[in-house]
Amino acid sequence: MMRKEFTRDGSQALPVWKSALCGVTAGAVAQWLASPADLVKVQVQMEGRRRLMGEPPRVHSAGHAFREIVQRGGVRGLWKGSIPNVQRAALVNLGDLTTYDTIKHLIMDRLQMPDCHTVHVLASVCAGFVAAIMGTPADVVKTRIMNQPTDDKGRGVLYRGSVDCLRQTVAKEGFAALYKGFLPCWIRMAPWSLTFWLSFEQIRKMIGASGY
Repeated sequence: MMRKEFTRDGSQALPVWKSALCGVTAGAVAQWLASPADLVKVQVQMEGRRRLMGEPPRVHSAGHAFREIVQRGGVRGLWKGSIPNVQRAALVNLGDLTTYDTIKHLIMDRLQMPDCHTVHVLASVCAGFVAAIMGTPADVVKTRIMNQPTDDKGRGVLYRGSVDCLRQTVAKEGFAALYKGFLPCWIRMAPWSLTFWLSFEQIRKMIGASGY
C-alpha cells in the first residue's frame, strides 16, 4: 500500500529512502500486533533449556504461559519486550524489503534481465543476508528482555529496557555478543526470504498484478 502511494501503480523502483521507510513501517506495525504471540512462544521455547539445567518449569503450555503473563502483569504484560521486538522487526524488514526492492531493480536495469525467477532468487538471497545482519543484535536484545525473570508486578529484574540491555551486553560481553546466534539467524532468514519472495511474486503474477 505504501509503495502504491509513492509510485503511480506500485511497480516502479523506489529510491532507497522511500523503500526503507516502507520496510520499517510495515515491520514495526506487524510486529507490534504480533508481540503477545511472540512473547508466549519465547517463554515456551525456553522451558526445554530450563529443564536441561535442572530448574523448575515456569510454564507448561502456550495457554498456561498466556495466563501466567496476564496474571503477573495484566493485559499490558503481553507487550513486555514489545519495544525491542518492534525494533528488531523494523530492522529486519528494513534489510529485507529494502534490499529486495533495490537489488531486484538494480539487476534488471544493469544486466538487462526480465522480471523472472532468477532475478527473484538473487534478490531474495541478498535480502535474507542483509536482514540477518541488521536484525541479529535486536534479536539478542529482544530475547534477553523477554526471557528475564520478572517481579510481582511483571517488571523485568535484569534490564530496565532495550537500551539498558544493549549497554549491559556490550559492556560485559563485548560488541561481538550482539551477533551471538548470527549463523542460525541467517540459516532461518535465508530460506524464509527465498520462499516468501518467490511465492509473493508468483501470487502477484497469478492474480494479474504487476511484479513487486
